[in-house]
Amino acid sequence: MANETIAVFTKNRTNPAYDAARIGAERTAARNGMRVLHFVPDKPDDIGQQIALVDQAIAAHPDAAVFVPVHLTALDDSVRKLNAAGIPIVNILNRLAAGRVVSFVGSDDYRLGRDIAAYLFRHIGGKGDVLIMEGVPGAVTSQDRVRGFHDAAREYPGIRIVATRVGDFQEKTARKIMTEFLAAKIHIDGVLSANDVMSLGILAVMEAAGLSVPVIGVNALPEAITSIKAGKLLATVDFDALKIACIATEAAIRHLRGETVPAEIILPVQVVDRTNYQPWDRPSRRGNARAGTT
Repeated sequence: MANETIAVFTKNRTNPAYDAARIGAERTAARNGMRVLHFVPDKPDDIGQQIALVDQAIAAHPDAAVFVPVHLTALDDSVRKLNAAGIPIVNILNRLAAGRVVSFVGSDDYRLGRDIAAYLFRHIGGKGDVLIMEGVPGAVTSQDRVRGFHDAAREYPGIRIVATRVGDFQEKTARKIMTEFLAAKIHIDGVLSANDVMSLGILAVMEAAGLSVPVIGVNALPEAITSIKAGKLLATVDFDALKIACIATEAAIRHLRGETVPAEIILPVQVVDRTNYQPWDRPSRRGNARAGTT
């Protein structure tokens, strides 16, 4: 297998979760004497660029692909092209809407959103006005997490979702949107954010404004754990992209070896707060990820 390659498609270079995913894929491939080719849009989550990257990957003739789409349905034709080229796909994080895959590896984003929302609602006493910061609207992870947020809110009659804003899973965007939201002087008692990166941007804006309301995140990134330890971020929920990519790359390798792999591998949901953060308290991988990927 020394000459075999795995094409790894991630959505951007701005979210540390995808840095971690690339590291996970590289480590697993290296242990098995294989090589990884990374295909990452220069513009975060750009549909046209990912479509072009699929064509580029097919021309490179990889033996398998680990794939997270930037949009729920816009990559359908590209996935069919990978199928037609005989390149087996292990789908991660965002479920593909079309085509054939060897396996899907990810988390239960609906339950993840519901559980972390319920945590926030209990923390504020089951009543209050809450802002939702969603990710990329076309990403199934954001859609499922936000659906979980809303379903949890229905179980708490005292909770009112006062607004939903789009942060695109990006810290810079979340900072801009939160700045605009605060300028509108809408009262809130808490914030549900669809990922840690946006949560940290929201916290920075509120801190600069001299405000403090509980904020939750998703991913359990090292930076989020640091914020939890400092008493800033209330809680997050484990969505370990490094582990998911490791498992997905292993599944691709086993498939290439002729072994049977599960059609679906779902990681358990775990809320992380100041009472249990220790297993997630590890140095940030982000600098190493940038140095080791393309």
